[in-house]
Formats: sequence, C-alpha cells, structure tokens
Amino acid sequence: MTLRFALRITIAWLLCLGAAWAQVPLPDDPASDAALAATSRPLLQLGPGDQLKMDVFGRPEMNSTMYVGDDGTIRVPLAGPVAVNGLSPAQAGQKVEEALKKGQYLVDPHVTFTVLVSRSQRVSVMGEVRAPGRYPVESNTTILDLLAQAGGATEKGATVVYILRPDAAGALQRIPVDLGGGLDSQDGSTPAAFQTVRSGDSLYVPAARVFFISGEVHVTGPMKLDPGMTVLQAIAKAGGVSERGSTRRVSIKRKTAQGGYTVISAKPEDKIQPDDLITVKERLF
Repeated sequence: MTLRFALRITIAWLLCLGAAWAQVPLPDDPASDAALAATSRPLLQLGPGDQLKMDVFGRPEMNSTMYVGDDGTIRVPLAGPVAVNGLSPAQAGQKVEEALKKGQYLVDPHVTFTVLVSRSQRVSVMGEVRAPGRYPVESNTTILDLLAQAGGATEKGATVVYILRPDAAGALQRIPVDLGGGLDSQDGSTPAAFQTVRSGDSLYVPAARVFFISGEVHVTGPMKLDPGMTVLQAIAKAGGVSERGSTRRVSIKRKTAQGGYTVISAKPEDKIQPDDLITVKERLF
C-alpha cells in the first residue's frame, strides 16, 4: 500500500466520521432556551406614549429623544417611521438598525434605546387601598411594590387579593394571591407578595370578611376575619374576656344554607366563618 493511497483512506474515514457526528442530535441548551424565551416575551415592552432616548454609536448628530406614537411607531431620522409597539428596547434598536441598513443610510449602525418615561406600562389598583388608580410598572414590579404605590391597603382590606389578567383569548382571569403568609416562604418558592405584575393587569383588594363578637369581652362589634381564625384567636382580638367572662361558655350564631340561623356551643379551637356572631357568656360561679 502506497503512502498516497493510505492518506486517501484516512481522509475518507474522517469525512465519514464527521458526517456521522452531524446526524447525532444535540441536547437542548438551557441558555438558548432562556434566550429564546426572552426574545419572544420581552420583560419590558414599548407602547404608545413612552418617551425614549435613541443613541447611534459614532453618529451623535442622530441621537434624539422621541415618543412612541398612538400607532406604535417612532420617527427615526433618515429611516422615518419604525414600528416598535410590543418590542423591548433592545429589539427596537435592532429593528431601527435594519431600517437604516435597508435604506442604505448607514453601513453597520449600532442603535440603543433608553426608556425615559414609561406611560404604556401601567396597572390599575382598585378596591380597599388608600389611593386607587393606574400606576406605572417595570419588568420587576411586584404586588408589594404596587400596593406601596397605592398607599397600602386600608383597615378593611382583605389579605387575599386578586390579579385580573386577560388570557391569550382575551378572557379575564381572576388569580387569587394570599398575602397573609408574610414575606417568608417555607418551601423556598417566591413569596406571594413578591410575585411580579404585568402591564395590563388589574390588582383588586376586596373588603375583608367580618365576624361579630359580643358579651363578656373588652371590645365588641364587627371585626376583620383573618384566614383560619379560631374562636380563641377571635376572643384575643377582642381584647380577651372580661373579669366575668368564660372561654368555656361561648356560643356561635351562624347562618345556614337555607337562610336561617343555628346556635352552636363553640370550643376554643373551632374555626370561625364569615358573619358569625360570637357571644362570650358570664361564668357560672
């Protein structure tokens, strides 16, 4: 076998091996998947009314401040109107670069956008908050941030709030969020208060359900019902029993499904229901 013939066989073998490797499917790349998700669902989307600052690298005469129009376009020097509605600032920069190259105005432009004022990204806050209204949000605005902007919940506000969010078909979803768990999560997940909101969402804080307490307690009348509240906790919320009261002589008047009322003898660990009337009676001796 000559050296030239052996060399030809070696080259042919390497080419076949390369072709075989080309047929082997590669595992999914999580980084690529994340990048694709970020591209398809930008965290910050531009919309009508947003004020932007455009910078063109190496061409300071083209730097300008502009607004996104009602039709979702911006007017770019030389390139004219460019549609950016629903795009992230980075995606908008890429689209303007393409427009400048397509019009042969610049050979290799580098365009960046900075959002100066965001008017399109807003969420409505309604219900039992101190300052209801529409508030601007960013990609990392949480429910807690939004409540803080609205001045916080009132004394009548419930701990379970609702995110009203349209789905892909336009139907309105009602997503309950329990804020009663506090700021710590036992399982390592993101606490409810730190869940992020999206532009177009509405946050509704309903009035809390109440119970009523009377008899031998220090404070009587309607009180806010906390989730899972027991009879003993309700009495504590009413300032405890008076000198003549007894935690062993407590009754609950509760509305039935038929519209009437029933009176039951309550134990300290019994759970309270909305609109219950708790009566703490006097001691027998």
